[in-house]
Amino acid sequence: MTPPSQITVGQPAPAERLDAFLRAQLPGTSRGAIQRLLSQGLIRVNGRAAKPSHHPRPGEVITLSWPQAQPSAAGPEDIPLEILYEDDDLLALNKPPGLVVHPAAGHPAHTLVNALLHHCAGRLSGIGGVARPGIVHRLDKETSGCLVVAKNDAAHLHLSAQFAARQTQKTYQAIVCGCVPGPGGEIDAPISRHRDDRKRMAVGKGRAARTSFRVLERLRGATLLEVQLHTGRTHQIRVHFQHLGHPVAGDLVYGRRHNAHLRQTTGCVVPRQMLHARKLILSHPRTGRPLVFEAPLPPDFANTLSLLRPKPPAGRPAD
Repeated sequence: MTPPSQITVGQPAPAERLDAFLRAQLPGTSRGAIQRLLSQGLIRVNGRAAKPSHHPRPGEVITLSWPQAQPSAAGPEDIPLEILYEDDDLLALNKPPGLVVHPAAGHPAHTLVNALLHHCAGRLSGIGGVARPGIVHRLDKETSGCLVVAKNDAAHLHLSAQFAARQTQKTYQAIVCGCVPGPGGEIDAPISRHRDDRKRMAVGKGRAARTSFRVLERLRGATLLEVQLHTGRTHQIRVHFQHLGHPVAGDLVYGRRHNAHLRQTTGCVVPRQMLHARKLILSHPRTGRPLVFEAPLPPDFANTLSLLRPKPPAGRPAD
């Protein structure tokens, strides 16, 4: 069994149930895995078995005991990966657009996990009770860019704690619909599940979410932004820029009408949501030294940029 891990509840007390609190503290651990640990009495608060409905209080010590990992149901697949960095504890990669991270309904195979099971060949984290690569944060299927993976339990726990404590720096590039005014700004608006569609998120009474951005380039009917995430909510960038009135180009879940207008006015068919995790900064889980990962723009993103750049006047060559 993996050595227990501990979380001390700080000030102020979280306004949520224990299961939701732990889900936020351990972003690489699934909701189902946390529920299984709770049902098996492997999560204790101040030494006593905890219930999912318990509301954490300041100063409480939550102890999680991790069971021996079982073989993953997912099989290894020889899928090419663009590795940015790798050592015995972790690897960082440039995830291509269109690659699903975890096997799930509708995507039972051909995922990043399948590719990592082949690449890591047994050097895997077992957090959550399943031997698999330690996915400590996620990117949407259509989002490309930097993603870090833990290769053992200690690295998984350390990296998850960094993400939960907001000790990492996540920088994205995004093409959004319309002309964003000014040089940049900040969006500070809580995010929760959509009231009518549980697969979507929305700004409302939910968890605090903060996004800052600056304009990099003004395009035809769109704007290229550098975006900094200060929290890590599901679909945060997509929801925040929809809320601002400038949804991500190519995002037909949160910006169908704006994207139809972009296509009509520019003739540019955006192939997918134009969101790329350009840079990730974190501390090495064993040595503590800072690691900086940068992922170059994928071809479809670079091509969309080229198509949306203003055309030079007739008879005048481009710079």
